Amino acid sequence: MKSRLLSAAATLAMVQSAAAQTPPNALVMAWNIDSISTFDPAQVGEVVTNEILQNTCDALVTFDPEDEAEVQPALAESWEVSEDGRRITFHLREGAAFPSGNPVTAQDTVWSLHRVITLGFGNSAQLTDYGFTTDNMEAQIHAPDDRTVVMEFTDTYPISLLLQDIAANRVASTLDMQTIMAGEQDGDLGNAYLNTRTECVGPYRLVQWNQGEGVVLQANEDYYGDAPGLERVLIRHVAETGTQRLLVERGDVDVARDLTPEDMRELEAMEGVRIETTLKPQLIFWTFNNLNENFADHRVRLAMKYLIDYEGLGDTVMQYLGQPWNSFVQSGAFGALDPEEGVIFSQDLDRARELLAEAGMEDGFESTVFIGSLPWSSPLAQHVQENAAQVGVTLNIEQMANAQFFARVRARDFESGIMAWQTGVPDAHGNASRLVMNPDNSNEAQLTQYPSWRAGYQDEDLNALVMEAATETNADRRLELYDQIQQEWMQTGGMAIMFQTYHAAAIRDAVQDWTWHGFKVYYTAARK
Repeated sequence: MKSRLLSAAATLAMVQSAAAQTPPNALVMAWNIDSISTFDPAQVGEVVTNEILQNTCDALVTFDPEDEAEVQPALAESWEVSEDGRRITFHLREGAAFPSGNPVTAQDTVWSLHRVITLGFGNSAQLTDYGFTTDNMEAQIHAPDDRTVVMEFTDTYPISLLLQDIAANRVASTLDMQTIMAGEQDGDLGNAYLNTRTECVGPYRLVQWNQGEGVVLQANEDYYGDAPGLERVLIRHVAETGTQRLLVERGDVDVARDLTPEDMRELEAMEGVRIETTLKPQLIFWTFNNLNENFADHRVRLAMKYLIDYEGLGDTVMQYLGQPWNSFVQSGAFGALDPEEGVIFSQDLDRARELLAEAGMEDGFESTVFIGSLPWSSPLAQHVQENAAQVGVTLNIEQMANAQFFARVRARDFESGIMAWQTGVPDAHGNASRLVMNPDNSNEAQLTQYPSWRAGYQDEDLNALVMEAATETNADRRLELYDQIQQEWMQTGGMAIMFQTYHAAAIRDAVQDWTWHGFKVYYTAARK
């Protein structure tokens, strides 16, 4: 292992040099990864880290690369559902082993699920939303033998939703209990240990992470599944889009993940480089702190939605990057509105002034907008700043590193901010349960993985409708409920949805079989 780590360090150093070409056995990406703060599946909330975990930590099932609405076996080779729909029994693959050499058992899986609930970080909501608690988890998530995991539910849910939202989620990653507990500190169940490590079963393993520099993944030699097409994945932290473009132009990286529309237009015309895009379930929104006096009235929040030229931005700043969208249910999901219903707002400064006057804000106000370092952050903020000035609202923009920005928003220490959120399921419940639902609006609740809680937004009537839709097994009735929730929320919700984004990347022609959709990027498929 020591020699492997030294080799990984040498490879990362090599691809960071200005003149290096990419190794033939490695996929080298330039990506802004400054949001990484931990690799603990119980705690991870960032898109970047989630993508890495999906390629290092197998869940029970995974999304089908050919159809994102379907799941297929991963660590669980099969499963069955009880007649009443309240019990799922998963059968694990025989002979799977962790990189440490320890065998993978159902007890590891159960411990990993219990651990998420016990630690109580934001990701625990993936399980507590479905009735699991520290009091009942021993009885309702258990292992009758070394290869069988049973999950028993107190209510009935659509089975497709349970498989997508729990079994395919990072919280269902099976961790190496023995190795992690050897690194436990003060009863933290290995949380600090996993800040810089992955200890799970998957096609790759994290062998190096240098904050502000990069990540190295190494193929697991004893992985139970098919071997990855490339032995290593090297991710260089490159915050500047212009630098990413230069690196992929010169062939110093194989893939550039954060580029401006201008970059992509020019690279698309360049020999040896192609642009690939796919719609993903990520929404860019302007979130408002509803506990702040300026945004407490829903009419003020609604007025802000009329400041935005969605179509104009879609043709310029967001070209290649996203499409206009106003609903919390992403296009393509079960329960999504038709395109003409999903984009109901357009720029109307007169309407914005009317709404501000109705809310008693005819003289305007002054506020600060936080933004991160993604390519679209500054242009979108400047756009709303300029239009807000025309209706008497002064917006000051404060930019910071993504990790700092996310920390401030999760602490409710902000007035408004332009950011993104990505659901993990192709079902309306994914975002309804986070952008609409807020089970406890108190500061003590610390529901940091609920953007609704971060925004201090809570509507008890909509909470009830979200839960009704989640437990409704009649598909037509679920669609009716989600339509009702979306129509009401777009008028009164705690944020202004602006765009649904695309995965977009510049990829050198040497890389073949690049495979992705909205819910996963399949590093294992890439070849050279």
